[in-house]
Amino acid sequence: MQSILDRFKLPPGFVDPNLAPPATSFNLQASGCKPERRTANNRRSFMQKSILGGLSLGLTFDKQPEREMEFITQRVSRESKPSDLRITDLRVAILAGVPFTSPIIRIDTNQGLVGWGEVRDGASANYALMLKSRLLGKNPCNVEQLFKIIKPFGNHGRAAGGVCGVEMALWDLAGKAYNVPVYQMLGGKYRDFVRLYADTPEGKSYEEFAQNMAKRRDAGYSFMKMDFGIGMLAGTKDTLVNAKQWSVGQAYRDTGEAGKMGNYSQTRHPFTRIQVTKKGLDQLVEHVGKVREIVGYETPLAADHFGHFDVNTSIQIGKAMEPFRLAWLEDMVPWFYHDQWKQISDAIETPTLTGEDIFAKEEFIKLIDKRAVDMIHPDLASSGGILETKKIGDYAEENGIPMAMHFAGSPICMMANVHCAAATENFVALEHHGVDVDKWEDIVTGLKPIADKGFVRVPDRPGLGVELNEEVAKSFLKKGGTWFAPTDVWNTKDSWDREWS
Repeated sequence: MQSILDRFKLPPGFVDPNLAPPATSFNLQASGCKPERRTANNRRSFMQKSILGGLSLGLTFDKQPEREMEFITQRVSRESKPSDLRITDLRVAILAGVPFTSPIIRIDTNQGLVGWGEVRDGASANYALMLKSRLLGKNPCNVEQLFKIIKPFGNHGRAAGGVCGVEMALWDLAGKAYNVPVYQMLGGKYRDFVRLYADTPEGKSYEEFAQNMAKRRDAGYSFMKMDFGIGMLAGTKDTLVNAKQWSVGQAYRDTGEAGKMGNYSQTRHPFTRIQVTKKGLDQLVEHVGKVREIVGYETPLAADHFGHFDVNTSIQIGKAMEPFRLAWLEDMVPWFYHDQWKQISDAIETPTLTGEDIFAKEEFIKLIDKRAVDMIHPDLASSGGILETKKIGDYAEENGIPMAMHFAGSPICMMANVHCAAATENFVALEHHGVDVDKWEDIVTGLKPIADKGFVRVPDRPGLGVELNEEVAKSFLKKGGTWFAPTDVWNTKDSWDREWS
């Protein structure tokens, strides 16, 4: 085979008259240095000499054209060789106060690319670590194939955190390998900006709450969410029936306290038999009315965390709230009571919504097919990750149902949500729970600011579009935690995973 060098042979003793020595390549004048005017001959000479310089160094590979070409193109910019990319390690570091605990996943590869993911807030890092032995040596660009391998180890709620966090990191790696943003691999984007909705602390008084709302408004947030429920009635005479037998607090808090009937927080809604009286309903109406006056009617206002009670009480509260045109009533009963959700949705005018604890599309499909809720609300860190959540959104869209997205983690997980939201047509708004966390946006680099006037600009950088800022992220490291320590104990697969015989 003819060497590539032979194809560029020049006459013996060839000297390029256009090539000036480096010391004379500038016309020095008293007023300063001015480079000579570049001509077409100069450019041709430069290109020719660049090629010849590389070829002369490549003489070592004479008669080996493949090695010659590899040497000549060694400085060509390339993100990766995707087909040869392999996973070599998976490690975690647990951040606290972002706003809750969030285990950050780092997946390393044989080509130096790093993928970032996040286990859902409040979940164990072990949910991700146990998947390591199923991933080592695999090509992270085969995202859907790997998702099907690890999907059996996910479950509803926080138990899905490992599967979803790994899936985020795989997409981050695939995007970096192909040098494209994740949304592009999902089919492109419907929007350049993703709208955020902000939870707002109510404060000790309505005056303080009004100040908090004003801060949100001044920051550009045009969509709000508030909490109200039977927890705020507990201790007030004649507002609740059967509540004294329970340690009634906000439903999402498990203090470990148990009343005579057991742990209120861990008891499913229909089984507490708590009811709200007319006096209690009037107090809730007064409370929401004051909030609505503060927010105004131009701004969508959603509601969450009502407490643990049955369908009948849910309908009573829902009807009482109708004058305030709330954007939705969230998680009034557990998501898996499909028939009860349909009862509530059919009985009230305010939109109903659930889904933040549902894993994978199958259970969302049941809710959607039954027309049990008016909107769906997946948390991407529980619902299956980026692609699975898009599939969920697409199915809902085909059935005329909008999708809001629940989120309460670090900027790593937020960016996974942003790419999914950008690529999904029926998306409405994404929750932002870290608005008041100091240095929250500094946990990553690559996008500043992240939240700008209530929106996130969809990044065009490869992968998720951000990298972990280790200096700042370490300041959030959970007390007693380790910073991406070796995880070799999780390297070996020790079970037969097939689900069928």
